[in-house]
Amino acid sequence: MDKSSLIGIILGILAIGLGMVLKGVGLGALINPAAILIILAGTVASVMIAFPMSTLKNIPSLLKILFTEKKEQSIEDLINQFSDMADIARKEGILSLETRLDQIDDPFLSSGLQLAVDGQTPEFIRDVMMEKIDAMEKRHQEGAAIFSQAGTYAPTLGVLGAVIGLIAALADMEDITALGKAISAAFVATLLGIFTGYVLWHPFANKLKAKSKREVEIKEIMIEGIVSITIGESSKVVRDKLGSYLTTKELQQINQVKNYEEE
Repeated sequence: MDKSSLIGIILGILAIGLGMVLKGVGLGALINPAAILIILAGTVASVMIAFPMSTLKNIPSLLKILFTEKKEQSIEDLINQFSDMADIARKEGILSLETRLDQIDDPFLSSGLQLAVDGQTPEFIRDVMMEKIDAMEKRHQEGAAIFSQAGTYAPTLGVLGAVIGLIAALADMEDITALGKAISAAFVATLLGIFTGYVLWHPFANKLKAKSKREVEIKEIMIEGIVSITIGESSKVVRDKLGSYLTTKELQQINQVKNYEEE
């Protein structure tokens, strides 16, 4: 589970709830069916109008991405893996890597190595795999756009809900006490709209973008590693090239481990 998503939501709810209590506002004020209907149903309606159903059907999988931590190889592990494969390819030939393909769980990495084993040129391998990354990024951008747009619509719908509440409140101004409560209730929609927009939907979109960026970076490292093996570069060159994705401290650490293993 991606704990940061869950913890963030809980902290956001607690911050608003405690803030309301400290300001002397009862939490019961949030129980406003009309405001909840306008914000939630209105946001859903707006998103459905904005996006085709083929994109919207991916929402469950997007939520799964937000609340689960995908297991992926670290950059350090990839560098060590490609360094070892570079040694094998130089000593035994690139065809010797074919026996290792079944041991690779990542389909992207496996398909790239298969192209290399099949004798494809580095340029062809890079072009094919970059096209896959571009297609993946496009899918990810569409998913993030759903929540980004929801975050744009929700606060505006909150203003709309407040206007509707004020219209209802000002329709009967004879009872001043009731008028004050009605005006207060009218702004609940604004509160819910801003909360869902800036504590939920926009952060959801940003997290999806961050996870996509990380996945793209990992796949770009895979491409560089495969190309390096294809052109016959040594393990040291591979390590130095892929090490550019690490900080100086991280690179020193994996070099120390490598040197220790060789001793």
